[in-house]
Parts: sequence; structure tokens; C-alpha cells
Amino acid sequence: MTQAPKTLSVERVARTEWITFQRTDQMNAMSTQMLREMTMALEAAMADDAVRAVVLTGSGRAFCAGADLKEVAGATHEPGEPDLLDLVDHTFGLMRHGPKPVIAAVNGLAMAGGLEMVMACDLVFAAESAKLGDAHSNFGVFPGAGGAAILPRRIGLNRAKYLLFSGENISAREMMDWGLVNTVVPDAELHDAVQAFTDKLADKSPAVLRRMKTVANRSLNVDETAALAEEMLNLRAHMRSWDMREGLTAFNEKRKPQFRGY
Repeated sequence: MTQAPKTLSVERVARTEWITFQRTDQMNAMSTQMLREMTMALEAAMADDAVRAVVLTGSGRAFCAGADLKEVAGATHEPGEPDLLDLVDHTFGLMRHGPKPVIAAVNGLAMAGGLEMVMACDLVFAAESAKLGDAHSNFGVFPGAGGAAILPRRIGLNRAKYLLFSGENISAREMMDWGLVNTVVPDAELHDAVQAFTDKLADKSPAVLRRMKTVANRSLNVDETAALAEEMLNLRAHMRSWDMREGLTAFNEKRKPQFRGY
């Protein structure tokens, strides 16, 4: 029998899977157990056709304060068993490359690995009081999930270096100005704002969103010609899909399409 998760809760609201971190006393710092439970929740959501989007959020005053440094300092693991870094790599990979939109609902502080988790999501909604930053330098820790490798692509090299070197946190609204956060809303409205957005996503073609996510992600690593070629290949494949045929038929019949995701 599968044990109930202890470090997070999973709730289905309409067609959205909400994963809420529950390590409140540890500011939702990532432990190996939390990462394993995240992996199970993400894999289940990605495989469930009833789920159209996944939301990650935190309880208490933090979204995620990064890795559990007490566990890192005293880490021991059996030979051949994945350690915390292996689990981070796998879990964040599911978020980046999974077939469904993953949205960060940043309710509070997101720092170090918490900021890297935010960057692994497709979109970022944040509460007005939320603060984000890379705090690795404050503890003599080197980032390993995007702090130095991905942050410059998201906010520019100079801004990224400032956050990396200083270890400071900045407001969600400033992060929106810098391009990392999509939307900032009053604290009390965060859940409803994200749910309203994912309800809209639930009406879109899952096949289209899946292909858009894949091509958009890959476009950052190839030149313009290669990116356009891959987009065209995906369009040609998509033209044979149920969803495209249904979408065009529904348009001609002036009705809402009923997408199936293939």
C-alpha cells in the first residue's frame, strides 16, 4: 500500500493538480523525502489525462527555502542509491520536460534551490509579499539546478551575477520587471488567480500545449533556422491529430471544441 505523503499535500481542483509543500517549520526546504514525494506526485499528474496543469506552492511564509542544509551537511547514503542532488536533477527535469504546464504559485520566500525550482516551472505567479533570490553564496554553497546556468538566461547576465554574488532577495514585483515572474497579485488572491488561469488552460488542446512547450524549450539551445525547422516538423505532425481536426470543425460549427490530447 502506498503511504500518504508527509511533506506535501496533493489536491485536485477541477483539472488542476495542486502540490503544496507542507514542511512549514523548515520553510519548505527540500529533503530527500520531499523530493521523492514530489516525483511521485508529478509522475502521477503527468500520466493522468484528467489533469491539464500542475501547480506547485508552499504553506506558511515560504514557497521553498532551498535544499535542507542540515540534511546536506550530514548526508550519508547507500552506494548506488540516489542522493539529494540526483533527486533534484530528476524532479526538476520532470517539471521542465514533462508534457503539461507546470506553474509556480510563489506564496512567500523562494531562495537558492527554491528559486531554481521556480525557474524549472513554465510560468510563475507570485504573491505581492513574496521575495526571490539566490542565497547559495550566503552559505558557501554552489548552485546545481540552474542558479548559475539558467538564471542569466532569464534575467540577463548582470542581474543574475548581482543576485548570485550578493545572496540578496528581491521583491516579486521587481522580479516581474526583470522577466522571471509573469504575474504578481495580492497575497489573498494568489490561489484564485492561478486556478482561474489553469481553468483556461484546461480548455486548450493538451497536444498543442505539449508540443509548444517542447519546441519553445528547445529553441533556446539551437539557432533560429533549426528552431523554425523543428516548429514546422511539429506542425506537420500536429496536422494529423484529432485535436487540430476537432478545433477546426468546432470553429466552423461555432461551438466549443472537445479536445482529447492526441
